[in-house]
Amino acid sequence: MSGQQAFWNRMADRYAAQPVADETAYQTKLAATRRLLRPDMDLFEFGCGTGSTALIHAANVRHIRAADFSERMIEIAQSKAQKAGTKNISFEVGSIEGVTLAPQSLDMVLGMSILHLLKNKEAAIAKVFEALKPGGYFITSTACLGDMMPFIRYVAPLGNRLGFLPHLDVMTQTQLRAAMEAAGFAVEHEWLPTKKAAVFMIARKLA
Repeated sequence: MSGQQAFWNRMADRYAAQPVADETAYQTKLAATRRLLRPDMDLFEFGCGTGSTALIHAANVRHIRAADFSERMIEIAQSKAQKAGTKNISFEVGSIEGVTLAPQSLDMVLGMSILHLLKNKEAAIAKVFEALKPGGYFITSTACLGDMMPFIRYVAPLGNRLGFLPHLDVMTQTQLRAAMEAAGFAVEHEWLPTKKAAVFMIARKLA
């Protein structure tokens, strides 16, 4: 097990028990996503955590494949799906780097609170772009730490080595948008609830 997996396995039960930090913003993001959903859609979510967002959207789509590289997160997600009687989500242990995604096979990809935790967000965004059908959507919510707390770029490497912080990409909102556009996406919606909040983006692979 990698250090990153061990970190998130330790955090999983505490994470599952915590309330959403900003419920109003979360509901706004859910509503914006829901407006794009159709009953015939196939979705993929990476960094799905304990499955809360996938479980909310499941009733509005055909199927959701949801992955997280924390085994404990997936155990909790599967338990929640079983209790809810949700049958159209396939939860699996895996990362965006490791999963196989067929080209042009997906209608939507969700990457919520995950891009800033990746060592190579550009590779992940490119992989999502290739997996989406023309016209498909990539929806993200990303902590742009370079804007929120720029000093953390000096603290993060030490925290990661000592095991009390995960890997952190200290990007800005401008850098995130540029990475999306460089991969070929058109950013159609961009929302920052507060200066210290995650940036919500809806990007589309043009037909």
